[in-house]
Amino acid sequence: MNKQDLIHRIESYYKKMSKGQKLIAEYIMNNYDKAAFMTAARLGEVVGVSESTVVRFAGVLDYDGYPKLQKALQELIRNKLTTVQRIELSSELDQAVVLKSVLKADMQNIRQTIDETDNEVFNDVVNKFLQARHIYVLGLRSASPLAQFMGYYLNFVFDNVRIVTSGVSDIFEQLFHIGRGDLLIGISFPRYASRTIEAMRFSRERGAHTVALTDSMLSPLTDYADCTLLARSDMASFVDSLVAPLSLINALIVAIGQIKKAEISSRFHQLEDIWAEYQVYVEKYKG
Repeated sequence: MNKQDLIHRIESYYKKMSKGQKLIAEYIMNNYDKAAFMTAARLGEVVGVSESTVVRFAGVLDYDGYPKLQKALQELIRNKLTTVQRIELSSELDQAVVLKSVLKADMQNIRQTIDETDNEVFNDVVNKFLQARHIYVLGLRSASPLAQFMGYYLNFVFDNVRIVTSGVSDIFEQLFHIGRGDLLIGISFPRYASRTIEAMRFSRERGAHTVALTDSMLSPLTDYADCTLLARSDMASFVDSLVAPLSLINALIVAIGQIKKAEISSRFHQLEDIWAEYQVYVEKYKG
């Protein structure tokens, strides 16, 4: 069974679940390690629903009984662990196959991202970038390089881009002027940065459009997002897998660039002259 199968099922059926079943789903997604070893009765007790509701929850997800759901849970927690637990788990890898294992995991993340990306939502996000008065790209901790990369290329397309990340000034100081007509794209993956969630909420309350780039519809960022783009980041190690998120960011930039092709071409013609004059790039390698 695919280790991420349970996540996919919960996301697919979440809107159709009863109130009690949604409570179970939310508890599972936020407490993998605890739920994975609970009986149906104990899980129901902790969540505040009956044991029969837990059993029916397993059926809603198309598992043949609660034991099958529990097994899927135990597989799931291998991919949703603390940093210390990830280090312990990665020690199980045979050093001889680390390279192939990591590359294959990244490939699988990209495949799942392709399958889960909604083209309509993707196009909607592209339009939000094109229509925004100001664009704020937010990424903290391990997501900071993604925000820097996205902001770097968006600055070739727009004059209104601001990268928001940890620095001298607080996040809210950097977002002080955000308001109606503006766009914030918040980037975060497990373990989610609490400051990113707070910034998403702050921006939405100020009237800005918000986009979440995260790993799951049950990510806390989605509570404050007008649109959500999903990219898988599973990696059984202390290192976050950012290959799929980076690829999705590439797709966004290319899609925006296709629409603003004439303007970008004009800018790069000017930049080429500047780069040549100040020898920004090595023109010819002398070996």
